[in-house]
Amino acid sequence: MIKTGMAFLLGITTVCATAQTKPIEWKEATSGGYTYKYVTNDPDKARFYTLKNGLTVILSPTNKDPRIQCYVAVKAGSKTDPATHTGLAHYLEHMIFKGTDKYGSLDWSKEKPELDKITALYEEYNKTTDPEQRKAIYHRIDSVSGVASKFAIANEYDKMMSSMGAQGTNAFTSFEQTVYTDDVPASSIDKYLAVQAERFRNPQLRIFHTELEAVYEEKNRTLDNDGRKVFEKLFAELFKKHNYGLQTTIGTIEHLKNPSLIEIEKYFRTYYVPNNMGVIMSGDFNPDVMIKKVDAAFSYMQNKPVTKYAFQPEAPITAPVTAEVVGPDAESVTIGFRLPGNKDKDVLLADLVGQILTNGKAGLMDLNLVKKQKLLRASASAFTLIDYGILYMSGNATQNQSLEDVKALMLGEIENLKKGNFDDNLITSIINNQKKTVIQASESYGSRASDLMDAFTNELDWQKQVAYVDNLSKITKQDIIAFANKYLQDNYVVIFKRKGEANVVKVEKPIITPVETNANKQSDFVKMVNKMPSNAVKPVWLDYNKDLQKANVGPAQVLYVQNKDNSIFRMRYRFDYGTWNDKKLGIAAQYLQFLGTDKMSAEEITKEFYKIACSFNISAGAEYTTVTIEGLQENFDKAVVLFENVLANCKADETALKSLKARLAKSRTDAKLNKGAILGGLTSYARFGAKNPYNYTLSNDELGKITSEELVNTLHDLYKYSHKILYYGPKPLAALTASLKKAHKLPAAFAAAPAKASFAPTTQSSNQVLFADYKMVQAETRWIRNGNTYNPAEEPYVAMFNNYFGGGMGALVFQTIRESKALAYSTFASFVSPDKKEDPFYTIAYVGSQADKFNEAVLAMNELLNDLPNVQANIEFAKAGIKKDIETERITQDGIIYNYLTAQQKGLNYDIRKNIYTTVDNIGYNELKTFHSKNIANKPYTYCIVASESNLKQDDLKKYGEVKKLTLEEIFGY
Repeated sequence: MIKTGMAFLLGITTVCATAQTKPIEWKEATSGGYTYKYVTNDPDKARFYTLKNGLTVILSPTNKDPRIQCYVAVKAGSKTDPATHTGLAHYLEHMIFKGTDKYGSLDWSKEKPELDKITALYEEYNKTTDPEQRKAIYHRIDSVSGVASKFAIANEYDKMMSSMGAQGTNAFTSFEQTVYTDDVPASSIDKYLAVQAERFRNPQLRIFHTELEAVYEEKNRTLDNDGRKVFEKLFAELFKKHNYGLQTTIGTIEHLKNPSLIEIEKYFRTYYVPNNMGVIMSGDFNPDVMIKKVDAAFSYMQNKPVTKYAFQPEAPITAPVTAEVVGPDAESVTIGFRLPGNKDKDVLLADLVGQILTNGKAGLMDLNLVKKQKLLRASASAFTLIDYGILYMSGNATQNQSLEDVKALMLGEIENLKKGNFDDNLITSIINNQKKTVIQASESYGSRASDLMDAFTNELDWQKQVAYVDNLSKITKQDIIAFANKYLQDNYVVIFKRKGEANVVKVEKPIITPVETNANKQSDFVKMVNKMPSNAVKPVWLDYNKDLQKANVGPAQVLYVQNKDNSIFRMRYRFDYGTWNDKKLGIAAQYLQFLGTDKMSAEEITKEFYKIACSFNISAGAEYTTVTIEGLQENFDKAVVLFENVLANCKADETALKSLKARLAKSRTDAKLNKGAILGGLTSYARFGAKNPYNYTLSNDELGKITSEELVNTLHDLYKYSHKILYYGPKPLAALTASLKKAHKLPAAFAAAPAKASFAPTTQSSNQVLFADYKMVQAETRWIRNGNTYNPAEEPYVAMFNNYFGGGMGALVFQTIRESKALAYSTFASFVSPDKKEDPFYTIAYVGSQADKFNEAVLAMNELLNDLPNVQANIEFAKAGIKKDIETERITQDGIIYNYLTAQQKGLNYDIRKNIYTTVDNIGYNELKTFHSKNIANKPYTYCIVASESNLKQDDLKKYGEVKKLTLEEIFGY
């Protein structure tokens, strides 16, 4: 998996810090026979150990959940790829899942000679240029790989992790990090460490050519991803001498076609050494005990010097650089300013500048461009890597607006920054909101581990991370102005993402013979791990009569769970009234954010909420509308009163409505350019027919006729409809209801909501193909079939079937379609339980493949849907994994309330997990086969296909059913 793009950009600046009056400094202590460093007043209570061999171990104990988020992190990524073998770190990440000489192999003495032959053949292939000779060599690689696979066991790692109850098993590679991640039960930590120690001891590059084909597929997916193309182009223009721009994480097509197993092995021996690696854990453990376990597991590793990446400094950018990317998705503008690396004294200022520009609420771009609806979307953030950083800005045009206008508007906010044209209190407001963010982050063991892992791989000083808010508070407005004038001149790169057909050169499909996976066999190592004892953990069931409290405010029911951990509150008004009752409700909910009252403008309202570190949001769903008010409990009353005033007194604004209509029109246009949105529409069409929830929306004509008066009346009337009040926070229940009786003005009785639209699920009597044309390299295919009405007795069988059949990397679908046949990078299948008792179960399966693999991929999925393989070992793994998941799951906080509401919708008054837990032991292959035959096998399906019709033959589509090519208007309803 590659970790780049805006999700990564925003994640990297998340810090775990808190404002302190006490000193924040490094200290040293000894406990349990080990010396460690720590930072005083660290809310994560992290201990930093360096073992004798140089391995860094970072431990952050917290016992809220009986689980541990674990990372094994390597400070190496695409930056350190050899120039002749780009993408190598990412290849290696994939291969670390394939096992060692002890697991993943049935007979190492017989497998090794075949793997050596494959290594030699790839070196020959790498050096050969004649196309016919290369085909002949690849044929030999394919042939020898088939022999080698007879001695290999695919996915033993994933099966071991699943059986011990691990979740989120995955890995990612970026510029400077390759990270392996698992969330494991605390009771299974000995098993986890045994597996990890072996995993990195002597990894073997087995089942290589099919995994390389998965990487090809991943590359082809990036060629269809306009956002990634923009990201890569921006870096290429900003960095002409540094590997940030010279090479991409996934590598070039030429290098993907010419891998060297010798170079991969060399990379592993160079960078996967203890002094360049870290083990980071947060969760339920005693650190004195855990450090001994980690030391014992990894002490075999040998310290080895690692050469630091060297580079020539980039030449200054003296004039704006402009470049273009074309593709089918919506148009956008991205601007990047080059900044210093993360050790520079100005890096804190860079982060603050990003938040002053956009913080989602009261930044310059938030208020001046988004709130005033001058742009459809706009964002900015500082993205700081070790050697350089970027101020990254992105914007989307509204209707009838040029990309040049978008660029000018965004750069205009840079000018405001340079001139100091921003609220003097904005820095203080940001600091208040950072305090809230810190509290929220420290609640979760997963967030703690993630922050510590990022700090490790980015070589950040944790003391500065803990002191982040303190240091932020020392920055003045003049500091910000000086920073902006120093770094943000005409020294930027702008990427115009325009709509058009890109000249894409995809990675061609080689001829691959499916390899053996030996799914029903186990290595001795796996048997040993399975026999290792683990501490018994008893599941904890919810008791809805004890775990949440109920009260009333007028006719509204209050569902209450107290927060005893910190000062954060989350309150929601959940209305039994949604867009199926009133299509205009969603528009009204969006309209509110642009409205003021008789006393405050929309901008002033936003600033006031941000100042008190609180926020509100209205989300209109199909059947429920939810108002969310959250923030610091000390400001609860202020936030509630402020929102109630806004809702009761919001005033129509014709200018805002005109702009909102333009934004919605542009959003609709953009949605029709998004392949994911198109596939979602096809899926809804398959489940409910031509009239379905996806296209149940206002027509363009109806949208144009909406008036301010009817939207404001909808908002003013909201409280007259039935709703529940959901609260999680520190305030005692009696005090909460007393407060709300004053602030939340309700009628004596709720009015009946308008009649709700209903959608009848389709009954598939024959195969059908729903097709949408989209210019792309890949073909996205979903199988859809509605089943029987919900029955809670089916839930244990659903859980077992999904885990065994299609729910993860160790499941049959992934093993067969990706591991054995190399037909897709991404594939899954699931039997889905509905949200409500009156709705049906349904089957969904998916393959994203190259268009030239479409027929093979469909055939492979159909074979699995019709004939369930019997892999006894996988059944036992699935059973153990489900039980471990339930034993270690703790539903807490407002999750209790939502679990209760879900149970209500399904007609249940108990925790359904108990039934699953007590039943799965009795489910074996025969029961799964019966379930499969009843619900999945030899049934008609609707195939939802998004692909370029120039790449797929109509005759091929007709093989799978009657073909209906849908127009975008049929899919979207406008």
